[in-house]
Amino acid sequence: MRNTKSAQAVLTIVLAAVLNPTVSAWSTAVHAPLPFPGLPASPIFENQTVRMIVRPTIGGERVRIRLSNAFGTAALKIGSAHVALASKASAIDPGSDHALTFGGALSVSIPAGAPILSDPVDMKVLPFKEIAVTIYVPEKTPSSTVHFWAQHETYISGAGDFSAKPDIPSPTTTTSWYWLADVEVWVLDEAAATVTLGDSITDGVGAKQGEYADWPDMLANRLAGTPGSATLAVDNDVLAQPGVANLIVLEGINDIGWPHMKPRLLNGTTIKETPFTHEVVSAEDLIMGLQQLVERAHQHGIKVFGATVTPYEGADYYNTDGEATRQAVNKWIRTSGGFDGVFDFDAAVRDPNHPTQFREGYHSGDHLHPSATGYKAMADAVDISLLRSGRGVAKKK
Repeated sequence: MRNTKSAQAVLTIVLAAVLNPTVSAWSTAVHAPLPFPGLPASPIFENQTVRMIVRPTIGGERVRIRLSNAFGTAALKIGSAHVALASKASAIDPGSDHALTFGGALSVSIPAGAPILSDPVDMKVLPFKEIAVTIYVPEKTPSSTVHFWAQHETYISGAGDFSAKPDIPSPTTTTSWYWLADVEVWVLDEAAATVTLGDSITDGVGAKQGEYADWPDMLANRLAGTPGSATLAVDNDVLAQPGVANLIVLEGINDIGWPHMKPRLLNGTTIKETPFTHEVVSAEDLIMGLQQLVERAHQHGIKVFGATVTPYEGADYYNTDGEATRQAVNKWIRTSGGFDGVFDFDAAVRDPNHPTQFREGYHSGDHLHPSATGYKAMADAVDISLLRSGRGVAKKK
């Protein structure tokens, strides 16, 4: 399964004794810049400030940040870093601003391939309220560890360190996060997380940026109506996150589709093939990958729920061979008993009169990524009572 996947999670708080005071309140799947022709080049920073807006979906009285240089080939120098409550655009609430330290130091060098955790700061974080994480990069540095599709614009300064400033003057914007992997908060109650693992559909492509209309966030809105529930996004090593109890897997559409991509125009460039053009996978290949994922998660005491692959007739990479593979994989998900439960996203969004296509109004226009209506239908297809029946004992950290 492709390493450009997204991983997001829905966090269910189990009211119990304090065993695990820290939990990932927001996290994302960092990756190397995507190797697709026609996409904008990942920026190179030098003497610039980067302000990223994220939305933790569980509150706490203390916070720390994890940065990652996982895909860097040289040390990453962070001149300064701050965390604050976000206001509008690149503005922050100045009274909430905190300088981050790393082992007591205001600057840090992160080795190639490594992550780093900041020291905790006493800062009240509210669920579903945006915060700003700002870093200053003093030296010429390629953005080698990113998450391409951010849920909010990122603000990049001209020359200078603006990490402590209430606003970034005349910023440029991108739709990516850089080096930011995780926001952890201290909670009063034990936490158990449900992780959603997927691709650009789980990432919310097709939904409007800043509105949090992807299906994991909409699932969070449902869970918010139950005692002590919230949403977060987690990195691609989901099993390493504190307090994971459940895993929802929506995987396979890119593996099925990419080898059959038709030539298309992207940002003025005709794309005739992708890095995956010649990597045709069978239903058996995908099923084996899912079985391995389930086995690994079960070894960590995590329940795994399979989500059926959504329809895609009309998409650029649709063909009948791929559709046959999708149907075979979905049949296995529904009937094999290989999962602890199944959420039928395919049935939730497909056209009942033409089941290889999305229902009218349920896709974003590309016949692949759902619309906000489609994402909501997917979120509504999750039986949240199954998520609340997870193991309920968070791992210590």
